[in-house]
Amino acid sequence: MSEDLKAELERLKAENEALKNKKQGRGTLSMKVSEKGALSVYGMGRFPVTLYKEQWLKLLGIADDIKKFIDENDDRLKTKE
Repeated sequence: MSEDLKAELERLKAENEALKNKKQGRGTLSMKVSEKGALSVYGMGRFPVTLYKEQWLKLLGIADDIKKFIDENDDRLKTKE
């Protein structure tokens, strides 16, 4: 094996290890564009929440209504811990 190949292999091993150790903290949210062009939000549960742009905008448009609904139904809604 050439020295360049060995060096590249070591670099990739170190990069792989760093990525494994870089775990997102609980409750940390991240986003990415899915293969089909939708927005996926990670970190809210086991699976990402994935909606298309117009769906996110529609949901964000009623954010105040959602917050009001949560406040009005606080005694009936459960909190995930």
